[in-house]
Parts: sequence; structure tokens; C-alpha cells
Amino acid sequence: MTHQENPAIPELPVPEPVSEAVGLGAVVDVPRRVEVAGEWRRVSPKYILVDLIGEAIFALIVIAVAVLWAVLFEQTWQWWVMGALLLVTALGAAITPRRIRSIGYQLREDDLLFRRGIMWTRMVAVPYGRMQLIDINRGPVARAFGLAELKFVTASAASAIVLPGLPEDEAEQLRDHLVTVAESRRTGL
Repeated sequence: MTHQENPAIPELPVPEPVSEAVGLGAVVDVPRRVEVAGEWRRVSPKYILVDLIGEAIFALIVIAVAVLWAVLFEQTWQWWVMGALLLVTALGAAITPRRIRSIGYQLREDDLLFRRGIMWTRMVAVPYGRMQLIDINRGPVARAFGLAELKFVTASAASAIVLPGLPEDEAEQLRDHLVTVAESRRTGL
């Protein structure tokens, strides 16, 4: 499937450069800031439940360790640690739905734009030609809900992106599309 045949990929115009005067009367072309327009594709709402199940499993492990510690060593300080960890976990669970709804991506003409976060928002544009590996992971809980995550790896370790909570068929279609586009863009480098 080519880029034009895929309805999930919006056709966005590339902004024209703006001429600016730079010192001593020199004029250079500076590209305008690219506006983020178009519809963000979101992760599946089922991912909220997957994430909450993961937090519940963590809470059960914390409780089990605290009880085991109390039985083996007859100490009480671990209850304070357990309480603090469970409080942080409960606060995290309370904001999980909003945090999951903040995850999204856009397929643009030259790159994949990814965003996540509520207070600390992360927005990353990964050029198709720089993608080296696109990996699909399916954990046991996510697999039970028919979800998968895509991991995009570039030459820079800091730009690795994980897009969680995609339906399995959408993840496979997106992976295949990105591999095709990335191969065609790399040949043009």
C-alpha cells in the first residue's frame, strides 16, 4: 500500500521558508515552525485497564513482601514503607485514565509525531528515514485484551519511542507501513 492509498495518513502541506534578515543585511531562508495540524490517533481505551491491572499486580507484590518481612523479622517499619508505596500507586492509578488518553501519534508526510504526558509533555518527531527498527511487543495482560506496543528505534538511543495500547491488527499494519516508508526514505539518503 502506498502513502497515498492509506487513508490513515493525512496529507499535510509543508510550510514554505520565510526570508529573514540576519546581521549586516544578509537574507537567509529560515523554515517556519511546522504547525501540528491534523487528527491525533489515540491508543485503545482498553489500555487503561491493562495499565491498572499492572499497578494492581505491583500493589499485591508490595503487600506480599511487607507481610513476609513482618512474619520473618517481626519488625513494623515495613508497614510505613508499604503504606507509602501503596499511596503512590493509588495516586498513579487515579490519573491513569487521563495519562493514557494523552498518548497519541500522527503520521505526517516526512515523520511520525508522537506525544505523551500530562504535566511533562513529551513530543517527538521521528523521521521515517531514521527508523532502524520497529518492534512489536505483546505482554501477557495486553495480549489477553488484544493489544500490543510498537517500539521505534533510531540511531540515537534517546529517541526510542514506545507506543503502547494499540490493537494488534493496527500495530501490525502500522509496523508494515512504517517499514515500507522507512526503506524508501533510506534509499533516498
